[in-house]
Amino acid sequence: MKVLIVIPALNPDSGLIGYVDTLLSHGYEDILVVDDGSRTDCRFIFDAIEAKEGCRILRHHVNLGKGRALKDAMRYFLDECDKDRISGIITVDSDGQHTVEDVNKVAACMEGNPNSLILGARDFYGGGVPPKSLFGNRCTRIALKLFIGGDIHDTQTGLRGIPSSLVERFSTLSGDRFEYETVQLIDAIHSGIDIKEVSIQTIYINNNSETHFNPIKDSIKIYRVIFGTFIRYALSSLSSFVVDYGVFCGMFHMLSGSFTESRAIWISTAAARVISSLFNYTINKKLVFKSGRGPETLFMYYGLCIVQMACSAALVSLVSAVIPVQIAKIIVDTLLFVISYRLQKRFIFGERLKDRP
Repeated sequence: MKVLIVIPALNPDSGLIGYVDTLLSHGYEDILVVDDGSRTDCRFIFDAIEAKEGCRILRHHVNLGKGRALKDAMRYFLDECDKDRISGIITVDSDGQHTVEDVNKVAACMEGNPNSLILGARDFYGGGVPPKSLFGNRCTRIALKLFIGGDIHDTQTGLRGIPSSLVERFSTLSGDRFEYETVQLIDAIHSGIDIKEVSIQTIYINNNSETHFNPIKDSIKIYRVIFGTFIRYALSSLSSFVVDYGVFCGMFHMLSGSFTESRAIWISTAAARVISSLFNYTINKKLVFKSGRGPETLFMYYGLCIVQMACSAALVSLVSAVIPVQIAKIIVDTLLFVISYRLQKRFIFGERLKDRP
């Protein structure tokens, strides 16, 4: 199996030359190194690599970020590589964390799974992991699982196998820096793309001191990607409540002189719920989840609303046997709020591969 090895690099040391030599000696004949705006004193490293047969250098005159480097490499693959000979891309970091043996594992897995995203997964529980890396991966894994739905052990791995069937799709995703790799995972999860993890060695060079990852700036971008949709969902729900309350008050004011108070309340409540639910559906479809799916989502949405109301009533009745009903209502509806988010995101408005043109 022939693949294009992609190595994004920013200010690498001369060890990158030896690493490329090792890859070449193990039969990897196509290697693309992206110089992402490195210092001029690193130029000799890229020149030495470019002089080797089968190696190309893609240069950014200024630092554009790892995400942009990876996407530009994908465009190179789409425009320049022979797809009949090269079946995909394997991305590796430039600091020596990914051994050739582990690259071989990813390549073998990708060969047997030509439509899957392959991740080289490190063992974060075996010791030797810098505390900030361990903490960062655990937090991202939990957040991704809770708000997106994927159970991925190594969310920050740079060793990934991307078969040719996925390259064009991934080349158009948003994100120019470290958040891009999280965007890639989220897109794969939302679209039902199979994700396979291959166990690799856990290696940190000099306690990961050479990393260009900014723990504050880059973490904010990553968590903004993960939490962004949920925050929009919460704001949509809040605005729908405002619409519901406003319509109810307006209708009740107009009807109170013509109907009994009880009937005015029922009519106003029904009208407010119909209008606010249509508002909520439209906002969720167009702005929150940005779904391109058809009108079947309307029926699925209202089906979920009915089930959610029934579950709320049943669970509140059950839980109120041990705690006050007011507290039970808050707990149950908060839980159902999160579950509804997951169901809408994944099954109602979520894009699937078969829905794409």
